[in-house]
Amino acid sequence: MNQPNFWEDQDAANKLMRDLKYLKGCVEPYRNGEEKLLELKELAEISEDDAEMLEQIRDELKGLQDSLDKLEVQLMLSGPFDRNNVILSINAGAGGTESCDWANMLLRMYTRFADECGYSCNMVDVLPGEEAGIKNATLEIEGDMAYGYLKAEKGVHRLVRISPFDSNKRRHTSFASVDVIPEIEDDGEVDLNPDELRIDIFRSSGPGGQSVNTTDSAVRITHLPTNIVVQCQNERSQLQNKQTAMKILRARLYELKRKEQDAKMAKVYGEKQKIEWGSQIRSYVMHPYSMVKDHRTDTETGNVAKVMDGGIDIFIEAYLKAQAAEKQSTAADDEG
Repeated sequence: MNQPNFWEDQDAANKLMRDLKYLKGCVEPYRNGEEKLLELKELAEISEDDAEMLEQIRDELKGLQDSLDKLEVQLMLSGPFDRNNVILSINAGAGGTESCDWANMLLRMYTRFADECGYSCNMVDVLPGEEAGIKNATLEIEGDMAYGYLKAEKGVHRLVRISPFDSNKRRHTSFASVDVIPEIEDDGEVDLNPDELRIDIFRSSGPGGQSVNTTDSAVRITHLPTNIVVQCQNERSQLQNKQTAMKILRARLYELKRKEQDAKMAKVYGEKQKIEWGSQIRSYVMHPYSMVKDHRTDTETGNVAKVMDGGIDIFIEAYLKAQAAEKQSTAADDEG
């Protein structure tokens, strides 16, 4: 960074700055924790007869343990794209207005979670429901480790409640799918041939203002060989929408490529792959009792309101720990 030509290549410099921030985030909490533990140990040795001081030391030890637990979870995020930004899509399932409302509740939950983490959240595309809620929405969430944490949310989410749209106050079950893919940098991993793209320009829908839905600025791109379609209508200009749509298309094509490679490996080794998109990963029950349960780890909580306000940390951490334990077990079996 002290080199005179460091900032000549802005992209390379910014990448190095991100790497530095990540490494500091790993090393400094460990060093600070080590110093704090030594300090508390010395304090305990001279406070053996001071009950009040010993109780204070116990409280500080608990705080130190919580900090180390968070650091442990962060260090589990060592995948090739865990540090990337994330593209998160929500799709309402069958069930009409009730499912559209549930999709909108999930959209709020993830937006609140992003705010709590200090991430920036950009609405790329949204299709409102006919009466309430949304049929689908795509978010671009930017922040360090955004994909690493939110990859735990991919799958089907189930809601059980008394429907506010049912005049007979009957209990309804609704489903919504959440898809999570990492944002891929334009580094040659995905080759986009302009001849294989169909680009359509149209007028944005939804709330107007600031040139949105007053000009033909929305962009829809179709990748002809795979028939993957992405669109963006949230930015003010056609150019910005096109750039964002291309970014999402690149990420979706890379994800498709990765899935094809996984399928080939499964065929070679005879493994049965879990289809996460079609699996129910979590249930949110609001009636006849209050509980949110993750079916992959059996983690549960009765505080549904906190979860819907973005408090999904307990589920994410449990999932990451379970994945780490599974990798260790697989590695041990391979060595055996």
